[in-house]
Amino acid sequence: MLVVNVASKCGLTPQYEQLEQLQKTYSDRNFTVLGVPCNQFMGQEPGTADEIQTFCSTTYGVTFPLTEKVDVNGEQRHPMYAELSRTADAEGVDGDIRWNFEKFVIDHQGNVVARFHPKTAPDAPEIIAAIESVL
Repeated sequence: MLVVNVASKCGLTPQYEQLEQLQKTYSDRNFTVLGVPCNQFMGQEPGTADEIQTFCSTTYGVTFPLTEKVDVNGEQRHPMYAELSRTADAEGVDGDIRWNFEKFVIDHQGNVVARFHPKTAPDAPEIIAAIESVL
């Protein structure tokens, strides 16, 4: 699984295209992208769950699942992100999620295999390698 905190009004929003391509490429190998809407970064995900789903499907053809909108940082941080944030990325950065579109590759046992910076493209070689390593 690739878990990504997403936002509809972010400069990185076009990453939805690459995320959807990953979904199409690997879904037949028991893989999915999981989008986690979050409005904690400059209010860039203001919509309701239905509005977010509609935007993603009509604008980017998203077919992968989206969760309800959650907090990824702070006192109201979702428990999943409390666990994910413990993992450091390749640069040794752990802790709080830095921005929209931070990515985590999770294996079939629920272990975090890799964490990637928000600006790392979903189809970057290092993300593809991490996904391939868990399939």
